[in-house]
Amino acid sequence: MRTHIVWDWNGTLLSDMPAVLGASNAAFALLGIGPMTLDEYRAQYEIPIPNFYQRLLGRMPSRAEWVELDDAFHVKYSELFPGCGLTPGVEDLLTGWAAGGRSQSVLSMYEHEKLVPAVDAFGLTRHFVRVDGRRGDSGGRKAEELAGHLAALGGEIDRRRTVLIGDAADDAQAALAHGLKAVLWTGGSHTREKLVHVGVPVVDSLAEAVAVAEELAG
Repeated sequence: MRTHIVWDWNGTLLSDMPAVLGASNAAFALLGIGPMTLDEYRAQYEIPIPNFYQRLLGRMPSRAEWVELDDAFHVKYSELFPGCGLTPGVEDLLTGWAAGGRSQSVLSMYEHEKLVPAVDAFGLTRHFVRVDGRRGDSGGRKAEELAGHLAALGGEIDRRRTVLIGDAADDAQAALAHGLKAVLWTGGSHTREKLVHVGVPVVDSLAEAVAVAEELAG
């Protein structure tokens, strides 16, 4: 079995935090919440996302409010997405990992129908044995989507030699729930302080994440 990496997309391979912040501030405005800076956002953000809004509002948003907030976020994110690029060094890391005879895939909470063409537009599809986005409702946790991703990969991977690389505590929690290892990096949606409590390696670059993943997978 080949050593395998499951990559997160938003905030990991894709450097989209300015777009996420702009879209979040557009949603906040609907509730009379003033705009956040990136540092403020990263310190407050959590998954599942309704809990994030609960923290800001002091109460859980109603179902109608959640739908309105989610729609506003995605409308603004789509507007800002063309300004997003890959995290520096991603293409070399993906090429180098595959050159060693190892495999990799993408699992994102970005809507599947939008993720697949986005990955392809950046010319990255050739690097992955599978690309999966969210097929369920928005705002949830990654563990359920990871279950489907791993089932689809089937015998192509050995979970004991598979590492998920992401930028959120939820990424690592999903990996651990399914018997995978995980590495979290600090360049995305969470501060280091919000990642270290999960109990997996936390690094400051994707190059370091790949090196640690190789050590963990053996």
